[in-house]
Amino acid sequence: MFTGLVDDVGVVERVERTEAGRTLRIASRYTGLSIGESIAVNGACLTVLDHGPGWFAVAAVVTTLGRTTIGEWEAGRRVNLERAMRLGDRLGGHLVQGHVDGVAEVEQAQRAEDALLVDMRLPADLEPLMVPHGSVAVDGVSLTVNALPSPGILQVSLIDHTARHTTLGALRAGDAVHVEADMVGKYVRQLVAPYAVAR
Repeated sequence: MFTGLVDDVGVVERVERTEAGRTLRIASRYTGLSIGESIAVNGACLTVLDHGPGWFAVAAVVTTLGRTTIGEWEAGRRVNLERAMRLGDRLGGHLVQGHVDGVAEVEQAQRAEDALLVDMRLPADLEPLMVPHGSVAVDGVSLTVNALPSPGILQVSLIDHTARHTTLGALRAGDAVHVEADMVGKYVRQLVAPYAVAR
């Protein structure tokens, strides 16, 4: 479980193809890592396979590659990182599972006074889970749904701190991002689905 508060931006150093998917070596400032622990890499929960001073390695299996953009990553890519939360930690963001629900495409990123507004086109099945001023994770960053300006479009507002301390400040039209809908909303939708009346 994560909070969506990115605590490091790493750099992919090496990508290796394997029969199971991809193995990634990522440069990071993390210390005290353990083999088997979970790290959210651009919002995808991956398991540490190996580590050393200034780096760690994780694997993305075929299923993960099919749900994310990881299969397209190359050396030099910057990625948002977050170690799993401990019981008793402050929940400064929101509950994030590290399970990417879909990939959205950035339509535009424009400056508006003291914020960067980013509009992205969602996969159709995620649109009903977006609630104005609700929570959403984009590339592993806990954000507030700023607006739903038109059908299928999610808008988030990035404050300067978020833009500077994550990869999101560099987003441009055409970029693909990982989206994880709010966990509570997903459970509510699943629970009420059998009782929903078609209109």
